[in-house]
Amino acid sequence: MEKSTSRQSRKKVVAVVGGGLVRQETQNIRRAKIVKGRSINLALSHRGRQALKHVGLEEKIVAKGIPMHARMIHSLNGKQSPIPYGRKGQYILSVDRANLNKELLTAAETYPNTKMNFDHKLQDWNAETGLMTFARLDGSKEQVKTDLIVGCDGAFSAVRKQFLRRSRFDYSQTYIPHGYMELTMLPINGEFAMKPNYLHIWPRNTFMMIALPNLDKTFTCTLFMPFEDFEKITTGDEVIEFFQKYFPDTIPLIGADTLQRDYFRLPAQAMVSVKCNPYHIGDACVLMGDAAHAVVPFYGQGMNAGFEDCIVFDEIMDQFNEDFSAVLPEYTRVRVPDDHAIADLAMYNYIEMRAHVNSKWFLFRKYVDNILYFFMPKTIIPLYTMVTFTRTRYHEAVKRWHWQNKVINRGLLLSAVGAVLGGSYLLIKNPPDINKLIVSAEKMWDRLVALRTL
Repeated sequence: MEKSTSRQSRKKVVAVVGGGLVRQETQNIRRAKIVKGRSINLALSHRGRQALKHVGLEEKIVAKGIPMHARMIHSLNGKQSPIPYGRKGQYILSVDRANLNKELLTAAETYPNTKMNFDHKLQDWNAETGLMTFARLDGSKEQVKTDLIVGCDGAFSAVRKQFLRRSRFDYSQTYIPHGYMELTMLPINGEFAMKPNYLHIWPRNTFMMIALPNLDKTFTCTLFMPFEDFEKITTGDEVIEFFQKYFPDTIPLIGADTLQRDYFRLPAQAMVSVKCNPYHIGDACVLMGDAAHAVVPFYGQGMNAGFEDCIVFDEIMDQFNEDFSAVLPEYTRVRVPDDHAIADLAMYNYIEMRAHVNSKWFLFRKYVDNILYFFMPKTIIPLYTMVTFTRTRYHEAVKRWHWQNKVINRGLLLSAVGAVLGGSYLLIKNPPDINKLIVSAEKMWDRLVALRTL
């Protein structure tokens, strides 16, 4: 991409490496018969929508999304209980990964200063000279000289490899011990097999399954489970036995034959979390999206955080008059703490989704948080609301969450202590007649005996 501005007389060549959603994609998926890569549905929320709005695509993408207003919790006994995501009218959107990729590529091609190069794989680049070497499908190589390299090529970024050769570059990657497997729930009589405007969750403490709706009225079901548990299931009968034990209500919806076929179609896939710092090298290169901060999918913020990277970068470009030597260090300073925070939150949310939603204390605290948010919307804001429905910086949302938890828990403790002391005072001040209590207890026992006899 060539960038020309009134502030700078010379055009600058900017190479954006990676053609997919916060990951590397060398093929043109609009022409591909089979789209390779992860197919976990994407949950589009406020941060991502703001980025799409910035480039005039929000309405087009939202029109092809399905609103999800709440989590629908499926208990083992078949009971379904909704947990709203936020206030009335607040929702996240289930969007198709491939369609969103296609729309973004088509929109990017409309800019006259943009040239698309598909089937080019980055082999090497030099931060000092800006020289990049790409390999084509036919085995030939092409070299390009750039002023700025933007690495958007995913969790296993080829751009980031150069960073690893430099001193004072922090990098870590963590594979969680759980994998994921996708299954498809087809429509029944031409309609959704379940209520479509929910993110369905079957929480089973150490593992879970979720289901997101698609425009073709199917559901994409994703089973998240420790790899060792996946490996224990080796036959079709064992698949049915497992689902009968833990997800019995899904068997008639997915179909026993489909379950047995799809379970062995592909092995369980791994999930990795990546953190690094800094995100830039001088004024020559910057990392964005999964190349900078791959996160596990449990907060639904991977794409949204990647899109927000673009907004933040654009805001800093305006702030520093597009001076890359000032923009890139500031981008690292601003963005690193936020991206590390959402990576940690995504890890935490897996525990919440598969285990905490079964807890009465968790549901009680959700209720208390929402009540306080209703009466004190500027003082108490639920963590999920800050992360999903605002652009509050991720690390600031975490700080505020910890402070709110401390205040609310202390308030609940004081209320409980006050109730006990108040009750004790009333009992001391007005002691009950023991004889009356004994008579009442005897009457209650007689009634229970009578009921038992009946």
